[in-house]
Amino acid sequence: MIIDMFLLAAIIGLLTYWFFFRKKKEEVPDFTKIQPTTTTSTSEGSFIDKMKKTGRNIVVFYGSQTGTAEEFGNRLAKDAHRYGMRGMSADPEEYDLSDLSRLTEIEKSLAVFCMATYGEGDPTDNAQDFYDWLQETDANLAGIKYAVFGLGNKTYEHFNAMGKYVDKRLEELGGQRIFELGLGDDDGNLEEDFITWREQFWPAVCEHFGVEATGDESSIRQYELVIYEDINMNKVYTGEMGRLKSYENQKPPFDAKNPFLAPVTVNRKLNQGGDRHFMHLELDIAGSKIRYESGDHIAVYPANEASLVNQLGKILGADLDMVISLNNLDEESNKKHPFPCPTTYRSALTYYLDITNPPRTNVLYELAQYATDANEQEKLRKMASSSAEGKSLYLSWVVEARRNILAILQDTPSLRPPIDHLCELLPRLQARYYSIASTSKVQPNSVHICAVVVEYETKTGRVNKGVATNWLKNKHPNENGHKSTVPMYVRKSQFRLPFKSATPVIMIGPGTGIAPFIGFIQERGWLKQQGKEVGETVLYYGCRHHNEDYLYKDELAKFLKEGALTQLNVAFSRDQPQKIYVQHLLKKNKENIWKLIHEGNCHIYVCGDARNMARDVLNTFYEIVAEFGKMSQQQSVDYVKKLMTKGRYSLDIWS
Repeated sequence: MIIDMFLLAAIIGLLTYWFFFRKKKEEVPDFTKIQPTTTTSTSEGSFIDKMKKTGRNIVVFYGSQTGTAEEFGNRLAKDAHRYGMRGMSADPEEYDLSDLSRLTEIEKSLAVFCMATYGEGDPTDNAQDFYDWLQETDANLAGIKYAVFGLGNKTYEHFNAMGKYVDKRLEELGGQRIFELGLGDDDGNLEEDFITWREQFWPAVCEHFGVEATGDESSIRQYELVIYEDINMNKVYTGEMGRLKSYENQKPPFDAKNPFLAPVTVNRKLNQGGDRHFMHLELDIAGSKIRYESGDHIAVYPANEASLVNQLGKILGADLDMVISLNNLDEESNKKHPFPCPTTYRSALTYYLDITNPPRTNVLYELAQYATDANEQEKLRKMASSSAEGKSLYLSWVVEARRNILAILQDTPSLRPPIDHLCELLPRLQARYYSIASTSKVQPNSVHICAVVVEYETKTGRVNKGVATNWLKNKHPNENGHKSTVPMYVRKSQFRLPFKSATPVIMIGPGTGIAPFIGFIQERGWLKQQGKEVGETVLYYGCRHHNEDYLYKDELAKFLKEGALTQLNVAFSRDQPQKIYVQHLLKKNKENIWKLIHEGNCHIYVCGDARNMARDVLNTFYEIVAEFGKMSQQQSVDYVKKLMTKGRYSLDIWS
């Protein structure tokens, strides 16, 4: 026993000696060098210190998902010089917003917030931390002057929720609103809403701070052009979103700034006839460490059509393969370039810039100076003005006619701006989001997309094509012996199956709105195979014709046969004289619907068109609840709203 204890002590002693005196390179790091965290911001993370250093007194924060709020924020920051003030735009993700209470340290200071609402009343990804801080903080913002412009869409239930919340919360914390909340509606004319708000906002700023417009309406370049005559092409960006050569040397984790190049393994047409093209794509994510759940979204980075890029180069007389950089003239700015540089004009116009959407009025205003014909210059300036006539002309000639920048140049022969200035002005080409049409329970190494190709004729007789869907349509496996790839990442969603598999689900998704439900049904079928108790799985699907665009027809029949799907209701809207939509089938089965809601505690999911379908479906649920719950109209509305709050009525909709 004593010997055993002696041996044990010796072993412990040797281990202790080894631990403390082993080779230096294996030593435990000296943690004492790490400073304790404090609430005081460093100069690098403090927008207040940056404003002081650069002589700014207006900061414009933007919460942006698709780039529009960022664009509006940049325009407001740029406007400031016309009023003898200096502005900077800022991404709230890059700064400590608790510094907001220090804004009074700067004379005549103002914080402006351009806040987009994403999904169902949610903050954008880059504004999530700011939103969390606002909810938790009890900071004293007395003396802080602010204004808010919200970007939303009236077809959504929670119209401009983020803008409204920021405006209200800043006031609750003691901030002083110096101009009324602006509510932009993307279902109407977001650009006009912004211009109308902006033209009243600046006079209010002038009045509040006792300043006057300088009268300087001249265009100010934000970036300077640098041309590279002789450069190592390994140092030139060719479409990467973040790290140079990241597409050649892929490293996880993959996200918006580091997308994964997923090989396309399947690209097939889903519809049997008709003039539209529905497609199903499968992307291989094996080895990427990308994880996804049913209901998540896949974001893809598309490329503009080569013919459009070539036509732009030709009309502007530019060498598209010239290697350039656009460098920010403000050396203190976090945004050194408008897109990854150095690159070629061809790469910029193909991968980084939006050349297919109608340009906003600020682009027309800046370009007008290059029109050599007086009438054409006047027309461009008028469309960029805040006059009723100008707004009307912009709406009809640009927005409703869907003129992109190429069409504007073609229809304005004297307008030939320098290509570098055009590249400075055009907004960034954004990622496109699609509801994932698969489940990782069945396909852990594959993400599926269901989409319809966008193509239409404009009022000018031109054919406009959707950037991403046409690009995806041409992505075929093993193109000319090469793997066809798609830059992508996964965005998490709140659109989730119930935690308990025994809970019944009602899914409503006409057209491509069926996408997430293919994943849901696959997952419910998989759970059943695992021996789990699975509740009723009910689908309401709709399309135009049974023999033309009945998507996933065979798969749905198989799901039904195997019991993964317990009820399939399909509305063929144009197979009979009077149109039948999903809401009509819901009304037809209203008794069963009420039973699933009231007794079964089911979860309801709606995916697809926000403008008409989602609203009509919601009204149908109000009617069913009112009739069978014996409630008034207002009581039924409150009942369904409560379902939404509890996560029992979920939406994944778009307009």
